[in-house]
Amino acid sequence: MKTKTSFWQRMGFHEWFLKREATYNVKQTQPLTAADVYKYIVQRFEDSIKELSFANRVVFFHEYIVCFNEDDYNQFAQNKKGIFGLIVQECIKQFYNILERCHNEGKIVAPASNKWVFRFAAHPEYLPGDKSVIGKLMPGSLQQKKESVRVTFIPRQTGIAETFDVNPELLDGFIFYSDGYYEIAYNPHFRMQDTVVKNGAPKLLARFETIVPDKEFAGKKIEYYMREPDVLISGKDEAADKEDIFRIPSEWVNTPHLRVKFNKDDHKFYLASFGEKTLVNENEVVASDMDNPVWVPLPLNSRIVLNGIVGVNIFKS
Repeated sequence: MKTKTSFWQRMGFHEWFLKREATYNVKQTQPLTAADVYKYIVQRFEDSIKELSFANRVVFFHEYIVCFNEDDYNQFAQNKKGIFGLIVQECIKQFYNILERCHNEGKIVAPASNKWVFRFAAHPEYLPGDKSVIGKLMPGSLQQKKESVRVTFIPRQTGIAETFDVNPELLDGFIFYSDGYYEIAYNPHFRMQDTVVKNGAPKLLARFETIVPDKEFAGKKIEYYMREPDVLISGKDEAADKEDIFRIPSEWVNTPHLRVKFNKDDHKFYLASFGEKTLVNENEVVASDMDNPVWVPLPLNSRIVLNGIVGVNIFKS
């Protein structure tokens, strides 16, 4: 019978942890708090500056994969729903404070990416209280996927942070949750976006991103920032030029194709389709009539596919 190797054995750290277990007494760990996670991510950000910066240039990680024990993750995701988003906001505020201080010291603060990305994950072999951060310089880059990534892990036996180079294939054991993904645009002025207007609704509700196959736009990312609570996503033949219309310049998109609305009562997004074919997270949406739209839930970080060709992603603003 073939014995399945553990995550730490595949990483080559199994014996390292066993040695620690022989030396240290494992104390009952206290539940992780939002403050613990916040301080840990900020510390990792500061560590990345020390590790990556050179000459007079400040370099830092833009993507943070934060990993927990499954029970610890569920405590946050279920019993403290929404806390991850607040942690991300406070982390980025502190990131900007640190970067602004570097800038005022005359250092060059030139980002490697135009966004911040946070992914919260769980692993079945993490023990309660375990946590780690995997930092990446450029989120989602092809080159980064081929290289090793750096993991900073705090074992419960010692409480001392250890950093290792890890092959990305080893991350297959992690469980990534779509509601634990956050993407925020980088602000070169070191400030969080002002997200509140007079009526109390968010100023920027969501961001749409697409790449179309048409030659004149080949390889170019098209973005649209949703500021109105009800917007129309339309195709190449759309003549109107309004704030509440996202025109996708492709012959593969119907005119009109979708309506997306934000319901301020439950703070959720909904979608109605009028095009030939629409998929949301691989599930087909039944087409309806403009005068009588049929609304379906549209979670943030969803992938929408129009007519099997054009993919549109919706992200939190």
